[in-house]
Order: sequence, then C-alpha cells, then structure tokens
Amino acid sequence: MRALLCDRLAAPLLASALLLAGCGEAPPPPSAGFAGLGESAEGYTQARPGTPLRFPEDHGAHPDYRIEWWYLTANLEDDSGEPLGLQWTLFRQALSPPDETPPGERPEPTPWAADQLWMAHLAVSRGDQHAVAERFARSHSADPAGGQAGAVGHPFRAWLDDWQLATRVEDPDADTFERLTLSAFDGAGEERAGYRLDLTAEGPLVLHGDEGFSQKSADGQGSMYVSQPFWRVEGEVVLAGETHAVSGRGWLDREWSSQLLGPEQAGWDWFSLHLDDGHRLMAFQLRGGGEAGGDYRAGTWISPEGEPRALAPDELALTALDTSIVAGREVPTRWRLEVPAAELDLIVEAPHAERWMDTTVPYWEGEVIARDRESDERRGIGYLEMTGY
Repeated sequence: MRALLCDRLAAPLLASALLLAGCGEAPPPPSAGFAGLGESAEGYTQARPGTPLRFPEDHGAHPDYRIEWWYLTANLEDDSGEPLGLQWTLFRQALSPPDETPPGERPEPTPWAADQLWMAHLAVSRGDQHAVAERFARSHSADPAGGQAGAVGHPFRAWLDDWQLATRVEDPDADTFERLTLSAFDGAGEERAGYRLDLTAEGPLVLHGDEGFSQKSADGQGSMYVSQPFWRVEGEVVLAGETHAVSGRGWLDREWSSQLLGPEQAGWDWFSLHLDDGHRLMAFQLRGGGEAGGDYRAGTWISPEGEPRALAPDELALTALDTSIVAGREVPTRWRLEVPAAELDLIVEAPHAERWMDTTVPYWEGEVIARDRESDERRGIGYLEMTGY
C-alpha cells in the first residue's frame, strides 16, 4: 500500500538530487498530488494473478518491477508497561525498465551510474513524542549485494547505509528470514532516536489476495503482497536520547508492483491489527476510482495458525468517525471497521493523533487500539497508515 510514497521519487528533479545522496544532500520536495501510479509501466514486469512466488528469492529485490518496499511496524512496551510504536521502511524505485542488453555486453556499473533509487524511513513514538528520520541512496542492479542500498533474499539482508534489516540465522541451508535483526539510528545526544531489535517469527508468511496477488482497483491493477504478521520483537529503542528495553509484536509487509493503482485513486487508508484472540487483520481502502467514483476495499482475515481468508470489497466496511487536525490537515483518527464474516464490529482509534511523517512525501502513520463497538472492550492493537490528506 505504500507505493505512492516510493513512486513519487521517480520525478526527474528528485532523480538528479539522489545522485548526491552519498554526499548527504536532501532532495527537494516533490510537486503536489499523488500522480504517476496509474500511468502505464511499459517495459516492466507486471504483477498479475497466477504469478508464482518463490522463497527465499522473493525476500530480495525485484528490479524488473518498478516499485517495491520492505515495511515494518511494531507495537511495543517498555519495562514500565508504557506503549511505544515504531516504523522502519525501505523503498526501491527503478529509474528505467530492465536492460535488455545481454549481461556480457553491458558496461560495468560505476559510482555515478544508478538504475535504482532508494528511500528509507525511521520513526519512533511514545506518548506525545514522535521522532522521524529519512535517508536516500542509489544503486545499480548489476551489483545487488554491494551497493549503498539494496536487498538480497538469501541470506536475507535489506539496507540503506548503516540502517539494516538482516538475518541472524547462521545456517545457510535454513530459512534465513525466520530470525532477523533491525538496526537503525539517527541523530546524536538528546536528538538521538532509533532501535536495535531482534525479530523472531512465531507463525508463517501470509499471502494476500489471490495467492499473493493483491488487487488494488476495479480495473485490475495490483501488487504482489506478502506479510509476516507474527513477529515477536525484543530489544532496545532510543528516543530523545533515552534508551528503553522493549518487547512486543511486529508486522512486516512486502510488496512489489509496476502499475499499482488506477489513474483516479488519490490516497488510501491501511490497517494492520493484532487481535487479542490471536487473529490478525489487514484491511485497506483506496479512495476514488471505484464504481461511480467510489472507494476500493479489500483485506485479509488471518487465523492464529496463519491461514489467510481473502476479504472481497463487499465483505468489509471502513467508516471515518472523527478527525483530528494534524500538521494543518484534517485527518481521520477514529474509524469503524466491520467484517461481518468474522463477526467483527470495531472502533479503531489512534490514542495519539500527532503521528505525522514530515518526510519528502508526507503521510500519517501511527499506533491504534481496536475496541468492540458495542461493549467497548479492547480487542487488539495495530497500526494505521493514511496518505493523500
């Protein structure tokens, strides 16, 4: 669901600025609007139903697709029981379709040659504190393991400079995606924020939609979409220069696509919930572009054992109930989420509205609490992301 953030990086002005990423220079802000994802992606591989997924290869980068991301959110607590939230994201954007020149005839990549652009986001939240950092890099697909940024499937590693999500499994014949370490820090002194965390999978990977193809519009555009919603997370978080021992639950999304949305879709609302009874729920709506200009919705209901049930557009409802003024924008931070087939009727609310990601492409992302609509009993926790507001 986060491809709009990445796809906007395709603007020529930003592409030029990213050539300076190794020098630490930030790119200029993009133009207004979320344009580009509905445009033709001729020359790239298209995400389609029936595309076979292969692991561990698909944990790594797919440079034949235009856009891709590795996206982790986590709901944590410190030793005193105080909630914390975090996000780490690595986005990849191809500059051009794959080179059809035979490998032996291609020129060697140089430090200034790049066909892939990368962006990474870091966020840590605790109460009214919310720290955000952003980095950029470039790479060449001819050198997938040695660039300033990249992702390889086995042994698994995804990185941008010293921000890294990587395996801690030493056996090369084992599944190196089952146990990972995330390390990312920014700033110094009282401004320092980041984390070093161990992630242990306590359930299987989940394929969304049609065996991994997640449709995103009535016209059939979509992505290959896989999640690991069963992470147990332990480690340390640094916020405002203070270190907190933490533990909790994480959710990692993997998506890759070339033409994700229809041309009229301008933003989305995406939910990931860890329910207290062991179920997980992913639900999203893409605003605009549906029948008669309506929204397109879909989701996945996941059993405690990891069995997914795809939810069709008419099997769930998302209704914004209340808004908050955040960064000068009116953003819905209290929702009603209904999944009749799972007997769910939830109120999903952000306990802290100030979770604006003031990055090159700004958006809202933060922790939420889910309660039963009738009894007000807590049903779970999770994350909400909203773009286009």
